[in-house]
Amino acid sequence: MPLDQKHATFSGRMVIVGFGSIGQGALPLLLRHIAIDPSQITIVTAEERGHDEAKALGIRFILEPLTRNNYVRVLEPLLGAGDFLVNVSVEVSSVALVELCRRLGALYLDTCIEPWPGGYTDPSLSPSLRSNYALRESALKLRQKGAPTAVLTHGANPGLVSHLVKEALLNIAADTGVATATPKSRAEWAALGAQLGVKVIHVAERDTQISLKPKRRGEFINTWSIDGFVGEGQQPAELGWGSHERHLPADGRRHEFGPDCAIYLLRPGASTRVRTWTPLEGPFHGFLITHNEAISIADYFTLRDGDRLRYRPTVHYAYHPCDGAVLSVHELAGKNWHLQPHKRLMVDEISEGIDELGVLLMGHAKGAYWFGSRLSIDEARKLAPYNNATSLQVTVAVLAGVVWALENPRAGVVEADEMDFGRCLAIMRPYLGSVVGAYSDWTPLQDRGQLFPEDLDEADPWQFKNFRVV
Repeated sequence: MPLDQKHATFSGRMVIVGFGSIGQGALPLLLRHIAIDPSQITIVTAEERGHDEAKALGIRFILEPLTRNNYVRVLEPLLGAGDFLVNVSVEVSSVALVELCRRLGALYLDTCIEPWPGGYTDPSLSPSLRSNYALRESALKLRQKGAPTAVLTHGANPGLVSHLVKEALLNIAADTGVATATPKSRAEWAALGAQLGVKVIHVAERDTQISLKPKRRGEFINTWSIDGFVGEGQQPAELGWGSHERHLPADGRRHEFGPDCAIYLLRPGASTRVRTWTPLEGPFHGFLITHNEAISIADYFTLRDGDRLRYRPTVHYAYHPCDGAVLSVHELAGKNWHLQPHKRLMVDEISEGIDELGVLLMGHAKGAYWFGSRLSIDEARKLAPYNNATSLQVTVAVLAGVVWALENPRAGVVEADEMDFGRCLAIMRPYLGSVVGAYSDWTPLQDRGQLFPEDLDEADPWQFKNFRVV
């Protein structure tokens, strides 16, 4: 698909809330692939960053942080029926913006479900109520048939990875001799996962991008939003809880509301590690950072016979950020989760590296299968301005979600799992570098117990207790 192809035409107004790394990276893709004039776009953001770039394009730039008290006053004059709000901010309530867009008749997209400030760390809330599970439930309550489309959590992950899971399942079916047509419903996709025997799905990511400028003491560095990473890293670790699991962790808890498709741990995700695997890196330890896709994929691939749970995979993120971010998290934890006084987003200073982002499906006849994107910093710079490898995997998903919403404007509240995976991947694939699949005989039991005795479930390698690093 050519990089100058227009995927959609939009005649309304577009408001981009937030203009950090994702907002700045998404803007040139939206202008390239959607027939829209810069005069139709308004940026509303809490920071001056990006003002000169917007001004050079003739885009209106409003510097005003959105709060509980002013968001209606600021946004209502900018939106009406058929307009579009693209929310790539932090600490602005997604639920509040979806409700506003519905009242005004506007379309909506975000890359994660955000609370108002303090929602991630409010000590008056239980860990369950500070979870992504709870945030997702609050957003899904807004479902209404025929309402203006509101695409929830459509970045790289959550977002892109849900589409990768579906294509990975079809690849495994073809490679193991399981004849199947492309499923057309949620129940058919879940049935395929059960038929193939997929027990565990990791979003397995290894970011190797580096800078010649080392991390300094008192500084948090990262290749994407530092505030976003720190916020979600302080939430309880969460994972979709599979039907095959036999060992609820001692610090694991179920929620007392919703579909009961996930659990949380009584510790932050940024201090919880799991074993995982990607083709280039091989085995590694990743952070079990809470993400919406861990819950939405597990929920989507649930099969029940009446009230009896028949099938569900365990699903969670297993993330090794760039090495500088790992050092930053270590320092952050040592300061009892008080953010360092200095923050540095690595974009232009990156000297080399790739982001290897994909889904690792385990338990089927061929063991483990990783399917995903290998995107280098050099490729990212050639493909789109204002991006590094990590941000481009997010921003192209923003583009795909906006296009899908324009093509399906009355779908109401939707998650990536409910969207046309083929259409979305076709838009994203030219920007994902090498999209590859690789089988492996790796399991979390590999080379274990050689130096120290461990409490393992050797009868079933795919139990969560075998993945967790304790």
